[in-house]
Amino acid sequence: MERLWNRNYIKVMTANFTLFFAFYLLTPLLPLYLHETFGATKDVIGLVLSGYTVTALLMRPFSGFIVDSFPHKRVLLIAFSLFTVFFLGYLMAGTLLLFTIVRTLHGGPFGAVTVANSTVAIDVLPSSRRNEGIGYYGLSNNLAMAIAPSFAIFVYSETHNFELLFWLAFAIATVGLSANATVEVKHGPQPRALRNAHLSLDRFFLLRGWLLAVNMVFFGFCFGVLSNYLAIYGKQVMGITGGTGTWFLLCSVGLILSRLQGSRALREGRLTHNAATGMVISLVGYTLFILMPTLSQTSFLISHSSFLVPRSSSLVLIGYYGSAILIGLGNGHMWPAFQNMMICMARHNERGTANSTILVAWDVGMGLGILLGGVIAELLGYSAAFWMVAVVNLVGVVLYFLRTDRFFTARQLPAEP
Repeated sequence: MERLWNRNYIKVMTANFTLFFAFYLLTPLLPLYLHETFGATKDVIGLVLSGYTVTALLMRPFSGFIVDSFPHKRVLLIAFSLFTVFFLGYLMAGTLLLFTIVRTLHGGPFGAVTVANSTVAIDVLPSSRRNEGIGYYGLSNNLAMAIAPSFAIFVYSETHNFELLFWLAFAIATVGLSANATVEVKHGPQPRALRNAHLSLDRFFLLRGWLLAVNMVFFGFCFGVLSNYLAIYGKQVMGITGGTGTWFLLCSVGLILSRLQGSRALREGRLTHNAATGMVISLVGYTLFILMPTLSQTSFLISHSSFLVPRSSSLVLIGYYGSAILIGLGNGHMWPAFQNMMICMARHNERGTANSTILVAWDVGMGLGILLGGVIAELLGYSAAFWMVAVVNLVGVVLYFLRTDRFFTARQLPAEP
């Protein structure tokens, strides 16, 4: 069996870890920085920070096209260099307007480098271990998501110095750039020819995988609602305060465990099995999360009295934190399976487009979840918004079993080196 953990693969994974570590290092504290430094209000903070996501989303389809049209490593190094340099821009942004411009533009290289880095990871993996390798590859950003926010909060609590965090993010990203600079891509696929090429939609989206992308939108939607409204839902509906960080930590633990546990199925090519397992586990997790407030109130009703145990009872806490592990386990099985399925429907010189397509689908779902979740919460309350999550997740699962599974089986291409 060919060696999975080769030197180049380890370097690309290290670079991916530093990429997301630098990203998550700033994410939890940027709202505080904007408020304390520029006096920004809540709505202005949301507007400023949303520009990063929008730019990354807009850049991803073009990133796939660029990665497939030029040498992968060259595109990766340019994108990673820009991503790294932008951290210095935060240090030089002396006004809210300048910070907004820097933050918004920073999303562009982030969108490009995530596509390019994952494509180079595919290039340096042996073809017989590719499915398994892509599954392990996601561990690097899962670990970053689990560690970086807590590390950032610790550093800030000790120093109260935002500039130090910006310098740390720059230094960590530089380590990743250095690791990628030494990667050897010996047998990468030849890029598409640009001369006299007809530009069409399939140069930016993998049209053969359209239903897979649509299915991913449903799951991105659910996580978009959950990740953005978790804290306020937990406080207002469940009576839980201060547990958001622990919830995301447990979710990260679930993601990591599932990547490790699901590696054998990926190695054996059982992609649809992994996807199905992940979706069902996630559905159980979302349902548990939403049902807990109702169950806690009905289960603890004492006869001959109207007394209810407080909402933050042990049952609610078990459901709250248990759902984090289940949703992490589910997404950790589903994500690499869907990504591998999309790549299996792409030719060797369309891997960048395949990666960008699945990432765009997730981002679109997340964006719709954030938007519609807020609208429903405003009109009908947060409970209604989260019941919508359960329904949307169920629809996504049903769509997969009725259509997407067979859609993939009929359209996957023979494995290429």
